[in-house]
Amino acid sequence: MERFADSVAVVTGSTRGIGAGVAKRLAREGASLVVTGRTREAGEATVADIEDEGGEAVFVRADMRDPDDIAALFEATVDAYDGLDVLVNNAGVETNTGVAEATMEDWEFVVETDFRAFWLCAKEAAARMDEGAIVNTSSNHAFLTMPEMFPYNAVKSGINGMTRAMALDLGPRIRVNTVNPGWVAIERTLAEMSEAERRETESIHPVGRLGKPEDIAAAVAFLASDEAGFVTGANLLVDGGRSAVMQDGTLPDYRARRQTDSGVGSGPEESE
Repeated sequence: MERFADSVAVVTGSTRGIGAGVAKRLAREGASLVVTGRTREAGEATVADIEDEGGEAVFVRADMRDPDDIAALFEATVDAYDGLDVLVNNAGVETNTGVAEATMEDWEFVVETDFRAFWLCAKEAAARMDEGAIVNTSSNHAFLTMPEMFPYNAVKSGINGMTRAMALDLGPRIRVNTVNPGWVAIERTLAEMSEAERRETESIHPVGRLGKPEDIAAAVAFLASDEAGFVTGANLLVDGGRSAVMQDGTLPDYRARRQTDSGVGSGPEESE
């Protein structure tokens, strides 16, 4: 597919994980990519991966907490490619804090990176787009959440609202949508899980597995493409059905019971 031929895309937080997956997917479909993040070595590795597949990309270092860095990022984009068509707001951080324990430093760290930067990037991008698309990366935490995920969960809910505001104010020239990932098997997530915990987490997903960066990248590519030309102000939940499960033990117990009732695995043993 060449849905993004002759297009220029900026993907924030694209040095690893979901962002890197999104950048690579857009590049495979013809976009010229600006990869950005705080770590030059990781960013240049993403650029090398894109170039190895025949794509075109540059790395621009930028800290999403610094408004001057954000402005410079979009100046560098236009300098490199003479235009901009797609922005994917993806950079994000979190703290394992509850409402009572979170500090002002925690609040500023998350809100400035995951929320304020999305707004500033959208402003800078819109000023340089004739027409195009913005995709904001939120989370399934915008719909349901867990303890000690504040202010991350509050910010992710805010992103959904910000997307609607952007869709109204920037349309019809620019479409703006949100993708809401669930559990995704990126390096950081896997490092925090034992093998048993991973199997248990997989079991509570109707699709029977964790997500992959490629799953989210496919959804982002759709929302950014002309195929989604009548979609704006929307939130696309990409969580393997996790949000459809009310109680964690329900799905694995249900599957085990169905297997037993159907006789699968309960027939007579064959002798060698």
